[in-house]
Amino acid sequence: MTTTLPTVMSGLTAAEVVALREEHGRNELPAARPPSTLARIGVQLRDPLIVVLLAAMVVTAALKDVSDLVVILLVIVLNTTVGVVQELRADRAVAALRRMAAPCARVRRDGVDVSVPAGDLVPGDLVRVEAGDVVPADVRVVEAVRLALDESALTGESMTVARGVDDELSAGTVTATGRATGVVLRTGTHSALGRIAALVSGQPRRQTPLQRRLVGLGKVLAAAAVALSAVVFLVGVLRGQPVAEMLLAAVSLTVAAVPESLPAVVTLALALGAHRMARRSAIVRRLPAVETLGSVTVLATDKTGTLTEGLMSVERLLLPGHPGVAVHGAGYDPAGTTTPAPDAAVRAMARALVLCTDADLVAPDGDRTQWAPVGDPMEAALLAAAGRCGVDPAERQRFPRVDEVPFDADRRRMTTVLADPDGGYLVVCKGAPDGLLGPGGPVDADDGTRAWATATADGLAADGYRVLAVAAGHRAARPRPEEAERDLPLLGLVALIDPVRDAAPDAVAAFHAAGIQPILITGDHPATAAAVAERVGLAAPGARVALGDDQLTPGAPAVVYARTSPERKLDIIEALQRDGAVVAMTGDGVNDAPALRRADIGVAMGRGGTEAARQAADLVLADDNLATVATAVREGRRIYANIRRFLVYALSGGAAEVLIMLAGPWIGLPVPLLPAQILWINMITHGLPGVALGGEPAGRDLMRRPPRRADQAILDGLIGPIAVTGALITATALAAAVWTRHAGGPWQSVLFVVLGLAQLGVALALRVHGTGQRNWSLDAAVGLSLALQLGAVWLPPLRSLLGTEPLTLAQVLGCAAVAAVPGLVTYLRARRSRPSPTRSPAAPPEAATADDH
Repeated sequence: MTTTLPTVMSGLTAAEVVALREEHGRNELPAARPPSTLARIGVQLRDPLIVVLLAAMVVTAALKDVSDLVVILLVIVLNTTVGVVQELRADRAVAALRRMAAPCARVRRDGVDVSVPAGDLVPGDLVRVEAGDVVPADVRVVEAVRLALDESALTGESMTVARGVDDELSAGTVTATGRATGVVLRTGTHSALGRIAALVSGQPRRQTPLQRRLVGLGKVLAAAAVALSAVVFLVGVLRGQPVAEMLLAAVSLTVAAVPESLPAVVTLALALGAHRMARRSAIVRRLPAVETLGSVTVLATDKTGTLTEGLMSVERLLLPGHPGVAVHGAGYDPAGTTTPAPDAAVRAMARALVLCTDADLVAPDGDRTQWAPVGDPMEAALLAAAGRCGVDPAERQRFPRVDEVPFDADRRRMTTVLADPDGGYLVVCKGAPDGLLGPGGPVDADDGTRAWATATADGLAADGYRVLAVAAGHRAARPRPEEAERDLPLLGLVALIDPVRDAAPDAVAAFHAAGIQPILITGDHPATAAAVAERVGLAAPGARVALGDDQLTPGAPAVVYARTSPERKLDIIEALQRDGAVVAMTGDGVNDAPALRRADIGVAMGRGGTEAARQAADLVLADDNLATVATAVREGRRIYANIRRFLVYALSGGAAEVLIMLAGPWIGLPVPLLPAQILWINMITHGLPGVALGGEPAGRDLMRRPPRRADQAILDGLIGPIAVTGALITATALAAAVWTRHAGGPWQSVLFVVLGLAQLGVALALRVHGTGQRNWSLDAAVGLSLALQLGAVWLPPLRSLLGTEPLTLAQVLGCAAVAAVPGLVTYLRARRSRPSPTRSPAAPPEAATADDH
């Protein structure tokens, strides 16, 4: 839909904006349509373990076993509800973040230039774009100065394209050189940005490592449970037991053998992790992404806004033959100071900065403590520095601009010609030092001054500064543009820096200690990239910086990639994945979106990021802080360790129940457990205590071990502990039952109690020790389950339901003493294998430790 509107150079009025917004809507792409509640429920019910329970529910319904049917149904409903509710909460959190961080556009309304959220643009608005700006909507150009655009986001062509008056600019393209004013033609879904959204949606989401592992594990456990239950059924029938009774026993045993609480444990562990991360300014868009961070081996990070503050600031003004000044102030606030106080030479240089910029500073809502840039942030930083030197932007009215040579990437400089109120004309030029001082440059200086400027600029660049040179001179007559850039005296150099975030060095150190390789991928200058990487501890001094084709050279890995295009960033991510790496990537731009989607986990910036990046990401950082990713990695590892801990607990208990049903008849126990008793034990042990194990705190050495291998099976290293623990539970329970039977006591009830108490003891033995934190929910869950287990033999209604006999206090104490053996052995084995505080960070992740279990 194209709107043809007259060009009004004063812009639209407020009333016209309101009317046009009602007609055309906001300049936004619709958020990806979330799946319906029914679709979310369907995803939860397709889990292999839940499928087994659904089949068991059908059998129990056919046998009219109402109590077993209700128990199974409750488990399914609980698992599904937790998963669906957390997904809905995550979607709402991201929607709130989207409203908080909207991109801005420079627009003229009621004759005044203002900065507004790009979503507020309407057809007919008069917008201005400059070098580096993203075109916020489809625009028809009405004024242009040396305008060229980078349209690679739409066309894939890396060469810039020149545009002029009456040409159309497409939303999502980037202004490479010059500036332009244009009238908005199309907004929202009707703009070219919609094609970028289609590109992002075309990148398929990869299953996370946890999803791949659990799908395989679920199939194996489901098949094993059905096979073992079939064996029990056949053995019972061959021994003369009723078919219906043995079928019900087999179904009950299937429910017991399958760790049906696993989906609930996983979902709850992920939900708790997402909740903790939300309190640390990280919004999880997909629940399994929390765990994925625990298996990341490479973190590809951007520089600006991630390792650094994303805020340009002038730190120093340096003048030839002059000590220069250090500039102090906060953000873009022009109220600041210099050390020492500015003299006439410094103020002359500051005035030149004001007269050779197009940006402005505004105080939103009149709050003069929250200054914001309008236009190029670097130029806004120059204005703020000039203000701190005592020069007001009102100097532009005293020196009206009469001509200019705009900045472009080839010349790397900008020149303005201004009418001097004292007569004649003032020419000011600013740009890259080599652009001003190099051959054919505009600066006229002696060899000593050139040598000083070149050496100083090189030293500052090596320290991570962005350096500008400034030159200015008077002309008696108005010069033509091509003559203006000649014989200009050098005023000095400006050292700007994007300060490193305070938390970045600690975050990088945490990644290294955890065996994760952080790499820097930036489009910035190699020297600046190397300096920032060295400052945060990401790279050693003199580390290789990969450029151009060297970025994809096999067998030559680098940790710093500079001058990287968006397309090459995607290539680097794919190359790392082909080498077996699990890659997390941070990004904020529209062109980062495909690579964010392609990474194993995409991490988008919430404050400075674009909507396209947030929609493509799995994790959104509301504070744009890399340290939050380190927190997320810890959460991911904690979750995976707790899932493995639950598997040891649940599978050893399930294995014991199967072994008891198989071995019992051969040692004189014809029907070791009734179906209702099996389901009862399964419910009180796999239920609350099993889920509570998912909330165990992180082990003290969790971030001092390397990531697990991407191909590591979830049960790797656990088969031994499961077999030993299951055998101990089986042996103690059967021994207690056989001894009681020989003594003429209620052996089945003793077996029932010992089996339940032994599993609860193992749950306590598997908890994390030595962290100073205690998971009180596990204590509460074990206490409640213990009361229910004892109530099953002490309360008449439960005895009638479960077919148990009453036990005396002495018999219960004897059961507790015997049942403590498996838990005690498990605890001692864990203590013996627990790592010491001095354990090497390189210890293999599959080493048998309490935290792994």
